[in-house]
Amino acid sequence: MKLKNKQFIWWIGALALGAILGLLRIGWIDASCGFIATVYTRLFQFLAVPTVALAITTTLISFGRQRGTRKVFAHTITYTLLTTFAAALVGMGMYLLISPQNLPAGMLSSAGEVAEEGSTFYEHIVSVIPNNVIAPFLSGNVLSILLIAIAVGLALAWMPDTEGKSVVVKGISGLQELFFTLIKALIWTLPIGIVAFSAQLVGQLSGGIIVGSLGKYTAVILAGNAIQFFIVLPLFLLVRGINPLKVFKAMAPAVVMALFTKSSAATLPVTLSSAENRLGVDPKVSRFVLPICTTINMNGCAAFILVSSLFVMQNGGMSLGLGTMLLWVLISVISAVGNAGVPMGCFFLTVSLMTGIGAPVEVMGLILPIYTIIDMVETAENVWSDSCVCAMTDKDLRGSC
Repeated sequence: MKLKNKQFIWWIGALALGAILGLLRIGWIDASCGFIATVYTRLFQFLAVPTVALAITTTLISFGRQRGTRKVFAHTITYTLLTTFAAALVGMGMYLLISPQNLPAGMLSSAGEVAEEGSTFYEHIVSVIPNNVIAPFLSGNVLSILLIAIAVGLALAWMPDTEGKSVVVKGISGLQELFFTLIKALIWTLPIGIVAFSAQLVGQLSGGIIVGSLGKYTAVILAGNAIQFFIVLPLFLLVRGINPLKVFKAMAPAVVMALFTKSSAATLPVTLSSAENRLGVDPKVSRFVLPICTTINMNGCAAFILVSSLFVMQNGGMSLGLGTMLLWVLISVISAVGNAGVPMGCFFLTVSLMTGIGAPVEVMGLILPIYTIIDMVETAENVWSDSCVCAMTDKDLRGSC
């Protein structure tokens, strides 16, 4: 908790320092900040793709270990997918309603490179299907890499326990730990990057266009989270005959802690205690459901990935038809479910997806300074969703565990 608070203070301080440097409009400072921002953008791209692929694979591998409690697991997965799809669809609806405008085209060097001219929706789908193992990694086709990760994860989940499987799983887990360590190192230095991105953002403010565009983008994210938190998730509870106010009152300590720690995992002990001692959930259910939900039930993350991807693609000149948006709803949900223990996972997931389609990832640098606030809100929503899934599963299976 102390570490998270200290990190939050550093990030806010970096944001303020960057704003001051941007207002100075000194040539060498602007050039230095531009260089640092470019370096961090490239580092995000370098770490994002393998980290996301490994996270999805290890998450799916863990599914194979749940066979002894299939009934609880099935209910948990069902409610997780339903609430996560709902969050993504709410985000899409808010994006269509608020319609954030594009950033000035001159500030995005990658604008217009998203889709090949004449590419149809059918051709786009076919291009995602890998025809060999190596090509997607060489070309940076992230959607193909995600399909490979899903296939490998599911295959390992259902393979019999053999020495060969153990070696492969240990190798994948070792690689994941390696990239997590690299990400922790990057996050430790991230205040430097935030200074640079913040200075760039302030220096590029032009006639309120950027402010209006990012303001509407932020409004989409926050409004979508609010609707999911206060309307959609309570409706899920009401449909199952559960009083939302009773559940929220019992789980409030966990939700509040999640808001300030920005970590579902760090909040898990409080979530478990609140569920068992305040809400009265059967420990056999809570101690199975909540750790799984902490890993895969990412309502806020799904909404962030979808809205941010649409915003970046729109700024890259890609036409966002209904079919494309619905495809990205599916991609966002799959990616969010695979966001297993990745620090700043939603941000890295989005960067990796946008890198794979050639979208202007510079936009993600402009989003970074406000990501801390977004992350706080999303984590609180994730823990609230975990609580709702736990409550619904407990009622469904009461007396059968």
